[in-house]
Amino acid sequence: MSDDLLARTRAVLPSWLALYYEEPIEIERGEGRYVWDARGNRYLDFFGGILTTMTAHALPEVTKAVADQAGRIIHSSTLYLNRPMVELAEQIAAVSGIPDAKVFLTTSGTEANDTALLLASTLRRSNQILAMRNSYHGRSFSTVAVTGNRSWSPTSLSPFQVYYVHGGQRYRSPFAHLSDEEFIAACVADLEDVLDQAGGDVAALIAEPIQGVGGFTHGPDGLFGAFARVLRERGILWISDEVQTGWGRTGEHFWGWQAHCNDRYSETPDIVTFAKGIGNGLSMGGVIARAEIMDCLSANSISTFGGSPLTAAGALANLRYVLEHDLQANAARHGPTLLDGLRALDSPIVGDVRGKGLMIGVELVRPGTGTPGEPAPELATAVLEGCKRRGLLIGKGGLHGNALRIAPLLTLTAEEAAEGLAILTAAIEEATP
Repeated sequence: MSDDLLARTRAVLPSWLALYYEEPIEIERGEGRYVWDARGNRYLDFFGGILTTMTAHALPEVTKAVADQAGRIIHSSTLYLNRPMVELAEQIAAVSGIPDAKVFLTTSGTEANDTALLLASTLRRSNQILAMRNSYHGRSFSTVAVTGNRSWSPTSLSPFQVYYVHGGQRYRSPFAHLSDEEFIAACVADLEDVLDQAGGDVAALIAEPIQGVGGFTHGPDGLFGAFARVLRERGILWISDEVQTGWGRTGEHFWGWQAHCNDRYSETPDIVTFAKGIGNGLSMGGVIARAEIMDCLSANSISTFGGSPLTAAGALANLRYVLEHDLQANAARHGPTLLDGLRALDSPIVGDVRGKGLMIGVELVRPGTGTPGEPAPELATAVLEGCKRRGLLIGKGGLHGNALRIAPLLTLTAEEAAEGLAILTAAIEEATP
């Protein structure tokens, strides 16, 4: 049956849609932190459908909210008053950390980032955008244009003039040998030089606090706070892409940007985008911005599916569960089990272990090739397969396809963290030449 479904998939869907595994699996159902494929095999889920099922599979509070709402009305559009959408927007604005916040709900992170770029370029009357090297922001024409990872950017055509700056990743950075403060200073100098080169009025910097598709890479805490001070002097907006880092996943903060804006770095983003985990599998994304920014569009607009009653009801139930059960603290509690355990491996194929909370990247390299090691995408594929055979689902990414992406659901238990670490350890040891 799976072979038949694979053949039908290849026949009717685009060739450029990637599938994991030599023998792809059909995930049929899920419960808690586990999923089952069509053949009855059970897997501990450390990827959540690309960090989207964030809380738990079949979370009763979410499924009930969706079922109750579906029994009333599934869709109406933004042309009508929508109580679940307003209640969700109010809750998001309250936890956003953005003053005088307004929220626009979308169906995906791509659409959220597209909207943020529209707001910034309209307000600033400029199509000049700053982005980070190795970044990823979506698959629409505008978000592909600002993506700094060419393996995910199928066209060089662009509605923007884009300038890429250093700081999004450290392991392969020319500044990797520097201390945190020196690294930040070097990246700020690079930013200032790029701004001088650009001339004119740059609209915004868009940046992921931790680069998702890029392999869960990140610079030192405080980097984007330092960037923000330079940007504010020139009137340039800061867009924080929280599609993968938001809602407490990093453990130490509710939003990824907050690691860069503590007492020493008091700046906050002008615009925050979100998606994935907030819907716990539902198609949900959005934009948070100060009212003066959100209200800058002069043309009429609607959203047919953004903030639909069904997805808003489910997302609101999910967000309330995250807050009431303090899943940020749970990420902080169990993340170190995985991070410390992976760092303790001292494996010749592990070049770097990085991340925060339950968002962990492992960069695999060919043994004996120095520091940073030569990327080994074939070893990442081998570990992915080895984990699958042992009952664990993880992801991979990075510019060279050699980074493991480990993102357990936020309700992870201590026993499940230990189980996942044991499987990862065995798969890495098996893949070592």
